[in-house]
Amino acid sequence: MNYVSTRGGMAPLPFSDILLEGLAPDGGLAVPQTLPKLTAAQLEGWRALSYADLAFEVLSLFITDIPADDLRRLTRAAYTARIFGSEDIVPLRPLDGKLSLLGLSEGPTLAFKDMAMQFLGQAFEYVLAKRGTTLNILGATSGDTGSAAEYALRGKKGVSVFMLSPHGRMSAFQRAQMYSLQDPNIHNIAVRGVFDDCQDIVKALAGDLEFKSACHLGAVNSINWGRIAAQIVYYVHGWLRATTKAGEQVSFAVPSGNFGNILAGHIARRMGLPIRRLVLATNENNVLEEFFRTGIYRPRSAQQTHATSSPSMDISRASNFERFIFDLVDADGARVKALWGQLAQDGYFDLSSHLGEFGGKYGFVAGASSHADRLSTIRATYDACGVLIDPHTADGVKVARAFVEPGVPMLVLETALPAKFSETIEAALGRPAPPPAALAGLESLPQRVEVMDNDVEAVRRYVREHAAL
Repeated sequence: MNYVSTRGGMAPLPFSDILLEGLAPDGGLAVPQTLPKLTAAQLEGWRALSYADLAFEVLSLFITDIPADDLRRLTRAAYTARIFGSEDIVPLRPLDGKLSLLGLSEGPTLAFKDMAMQFLGQAFEYVLAKRGTTLNILGATSGDTGSAAEYALRGKKGVSVFMLSPHGRMSAFQRAQMYSLQDPNIHNIAVRGVFDDCQDIVKALAGDLEFKSACHLGAVNSINWGRIAAQIVYYVHGWLRATTKAGEQVSFAVPSGNFGNILAGHIARRMGLPIRRLVLATNENNVLEEFFRTGIYRPRSAQQTHATSSPSMDISRASNFERFIFDLVDADGARVKALWGQLAQDGYFDLSSHLGEFGGKYGFVAGASSHADRLSTIRATYDACGVLIDPHTADGVKVARAFVEPGVPMLVLETALPAKFSETIEAALGRPAPPPAALAGLESLPQRVEVMDNDVEAVRRYVREHAAL
């Protein structure tokens, strides 16, 4: 299995190379040269597997340059009861007769990002040791990616992490999770701006090929294909748990900010997993919902990006969206490059001529949720089911209800545990969400973070001074 760029300017490379690279040299994103297909017999044969061994089976379709015995060892090290709290790893919990919750937040940072990051931590260390080199991870986070990456990579040999986050725009719990880490290979940078500013800095530095090479830069944001591949696993797992026989269809509702989580579902569906609908849920920053409704992609400026009570989705430029557009335009890299050139020049592009394909060919539907929706959904879900959900998951539940179909299970992908957003839970229920016992004193721990202006050169200097070389 080799990988090419969405913009057509990269020679095919094996998984280990694109794992360490982040952005392709032409500024595009790595995608499989050919997509593996799932058969009904294959899926049925996986029903009794543990999550770790299912991960091996799915990932082995995308990773052919790591020996099978080694890859199985990596997945079994990543997905353990010790790390995720139980043998289930990803439990499936009914909310009511219409919806179920796919529990993706059982990992060490209480968010779905752990599902991919725990594997990436193992894979990075393995590949770097094989090659005798180092890697400096440069990433941007709106809350959960950062902590998941840092917890997966803290103390790992040959890896340092430089994580940019929007200053003052994450919850207190999210900040404490990241900034309280004292490991010497972890560097937190709070940028005076919004998440899109952080992401723009990462892309600018990753696009400077001389700097990227000199500082051995890599990525853990969802621009890294390794994350998408690892996320495909839980769609297959969810389908296996929600069905009893081959061919049964399942729909998935996905709170969406950077488009990585739902992209994994899109890939799984294209591979042949019987997915009926992919329900994209946004908050007030509804650029993606607007695209699936109108066919026009018009990202907003930092000033137009709302600060909401589901802050991990306060994103207006979804970096993973390019991979879907690559599929939409029939893998035409030159067309993708031209569209992103138009986006840079005009601030939008129009693919409304493809509107009929969004639902019919690809299964996408979309909706948006507001602060009032989140509060009422958290309250109603708790009152009806006794289940406490976080505000992002509430966005997913709210939007999912409009697309439930008889006989088709609707699985809402859990984003995080509610303890990470206690202020919003208190606004909904009149009391804060209790933190897990092991993290009860987290917000009182000393924090270590560098606060910087929205300045590419300032971040460049800091990375150069602290990079592991």
